Amino acid sequence: MYAMLARFAHPGVCHPDGEGSLEMSLKEIRVLDFSDQIAGPYCSKLLADAGAQVIKVEGVGGDSLRGEGSGPAGSPLFRFLNAGKQSLVGAVTDPRVRALVAQADLVIEAHGLESDQGQRLDVEALRRGHPALVVLSLTPYGLTGPWAQRKATEFTLQAESGSIGLRGLMGEEPYQAGGRLTEWAAGSYGAVAALPAVFRALDTGQGEHIDLSMLETANTIFTNFSESMNRLMNAGAEDPPNAFIAQSVETPSIEPTADGFVGFCTNSRQQFSDFLLMIDRVDLQEDEQLAQFAGRLMRFEEWNAIIHAWLSTHTTAEVIEKASLLRIPVAPIGNGQTVLSHPHLAERGAFIPDATGDFMQPRIPYRIDHADPSNPGSAPVLGAHTASASFAPRAEKPEKPPTQSKHGAHTRPGGRDSALPLEGLRVLDLTAWWAGPSASHILASLGAEVIHVEAAGRPDGMRMVGGMMAGHYPDWWEASPHFLQANSNKLGVTLDLNTDKGHALLEELIKKSDAVVENYTPRVLDNFGLTWERIRALNPRATMMRMPAFGLSGPWRDNTGFAQTMEQLSGLAWLTGHSHDQPRIPRGPCDPIAGMHAAFAFLVTLADRHEEGHRARHVESTMVESALNVAAEQIVRFSAHGEVMERDGNRSPLAAPQGLYPCAGSTPGAENWLALSVASDRQWLALTRLLGEPRWSRASTLETLPGRRLAHDAIDEELRNWTRVRERDTLIEDLRKRGIPASEVANPCRLYANNPQFESRGYFERPQHPIVGPLPLPSLPFRYASIERWLQKPAPTLGQHNQAVLGNLLGLSSAELAELETEGVIGSRPQGL
Repeated sequence: MYAMLARFAHPGVCHPDGEGSLEMSLKEIRVLDFSDQIAGPYCSKLLADAGAQVIKVEGVGGDSLRGEGSGPAGSPLFRFLNAGKQSLVGAVTDPRVRALVAQADLVIEAHGLESDQGQRLDVEALRRGHPALVVLSLTPYGLTGPWAQRKATEFTLQAESGSIGLRGLMGEEPYQAGGRLTEWAAGSYGAVAALPAVFRALDTGQGEHIDLSMLETANTIFTNFSESMNRLMNAGAEDPPNAFIAQSVETPSIEPTADGFVGFCTNSRQQFSDFLLMIDRVDLQEDEQLAQFAGRLMRFEEWNAIIHAWLSTHTTAEVIEKASLLRIPVAPIGNGQTVLSHPHLAERGAFIPDATGDFMQPRIPYRIDHADPSNPGSAPVLGAHTASASFAPRAEKPEKPPTQSKHGAHTRPGGRDSALPLEGLRVLDLTAWWAGPSASHILASLGAEVIHVEAAGRPDGMRMVGGMMAGHYPDWWEASPHFLQANSNKLGVTLDLNTDKGHALLEELIKKSDAVVENYTPRVLDNFGLTWERIRALNPRATMMRMPAFGLSGPWRDNTGFAQTMEQLSGLAWLTGHSHDQPRIPRGPCDPIAGMHAAFAFLVTLADRHEEGHRARHVESTMVESALNVAAEQIVRFSAHGEVMERDGNRSPLAAPQGLYPCAGSTPGAENWLALSVASDRQWLALTRLLGEPRWSRASTLETLPGRRLAHDAIDEELRNWTRVRERDTLIEDLRKRGIPASEVANPCRLYANNPQFESRGYFERPQHPIVGPLPLPSLPFRYASIERWLQKPAPTLGQHNQAVLGNLLGLSSAELAELETEGVIGSRPQGL
């Protein structure tokens, strides 16, 4: 059906609110991609979709995602990831490939996962020979540290990162986040890390090596800063005596209705109060225990009975209508089939046909100047360009001296004197919670001056998570781990935009900024009169990046959405959880994933930043379409083959056996889990030898992955009998010696002291904060060879930089600032406490 629709679709048609196809902004950037599977190809896809020239270098067998029986162009997932690229069969040692390396701006390698067949490069030799080259390495653990050569799969990385240890019903087997999200997220972080380095290299001739760790990526996106949170809940103790954070599920979250499932999230007290109003239980609004996440877990059965009594008498559509009216984040539970017909996504044209019309796929998840980027082209047949692969000639441009930014305080972004590639860029940050701040945080970490704006009467909602620490910190609003991480490296000011003075001061800041970033529902800035037209009138050179949950158009335009909402709607929750249970949310990754896609879209607009006539751009990057892109496998497989992918607990089509196995010392609800992932027939043979080659393991049907998948239940029973009487750590060591991916299910609260790989790479950093001190915080999941550390400054306390920004930058006197504080326009404490 979808292929038929695709054949009648016109690939060049833009939507009514568009202004035509966007000219490809990265058309002069040259990328040579040696990667395989998902992470590297998704990184280069993002670049290719923005116009970069990408040549994919494959081995004789081609990218392993091409698949068997999928035709010469490859499987639908391969075609989604590799559309618009050239394919060259060869190796980095081939003269033709070496010549292309000499012309490239960026080289990508991704290897190390057991599913990968990507080529390994001699990065040091490449950099010696090509000093202006940027090399991006995406590997399971990074290229340095004691675990750099360890075997891994997505599953074992999730276990080691702390992800699996957080997710599951209390007392039951925890489970992985479905959909290979670590790999997709690594690709998005890689693109954001690489593009500024390429800009700097083109400006200055200074190349870079970017070393990205998928383990660090998994910790960043999945664990919700549990290490930092637990320390704060232990009053900042250096060796926390308690681990307060254990596996759990959110509630209310995905819940059964009269005709299916519906998804909620209640991140704020107001949302939870409104939820109680919706289910006709206003009598519970004063129940302080139920108002807290931990309290609902303590009364889980009682709470479920309360909400299911109401939900079971209403259809999903009725619940969504009622919740939307109350501005409660809500969504249906999508999968690869149902998401294609969601009315909001259909009206926005969120899905487009692939170049051949064989299947539907998510469109590029951002729009610039109200226009869609051009649709991706076809994916290449293996080796189609082996004889002809080339980069387009680059026009020579006259050397220009560095220019001052419009605000006059900085040199140009990425200029010759810049240690960080975005130095010289000033960003006015109107974001809140996690998705928006994560986007502006990575800009700040890469050198931009970011000014985060809040109101003393309405602080950033993520600050208020610090209320959990009120017993340890009098200024508890300064003790939210999400806020502390996502707002490090920023300046912080307060302004009440509901006052004329506050509004006027914000407009003055807009005049002195290069960009404005926001992630509210569209109505919020519209109600303040801060439309794109107004921004452009105030500052014709200021780019505006908007990050609405559902976009600037469509029937859900003004609906509230958080990471959980996107996981519910996009299909990511559909793939998460045990097969015998309901869908479960991955719990959080869609926030930083949305942030990275938005940051990438913003960076695309900087491609012509030094050109005469460079103008401000309007960027729309939606949370939901970012989620759809990383959930693309479900969509392309259904629309191509009619296959609905299903959740399968801790199992995987890429490895068998794979799962969690209890070891010696386990008790019900407190198991010592071994995470095991046998990703090849060779590893299976090694495992059988470790087992002592018992008779059951010698069955010929178990010699191949498909056979082991069919016999998974029987294999699991045998393995559990074997692991229950053996020490976990000894087993892990024995398995790793034989090249079999295995790990513990790491405690996410104990990684700073107990993970030598994180320690070796300096993943956790400790900026000195005036309230919480040198709290260990995750930095970024990649390292630049030229940068020692990322978290240069702690997150600002509320209104900390009012003097520096409003006084020094805008020129207000001390008396004027005092008057503003007296009037409540600015402040350094939340009002009403």
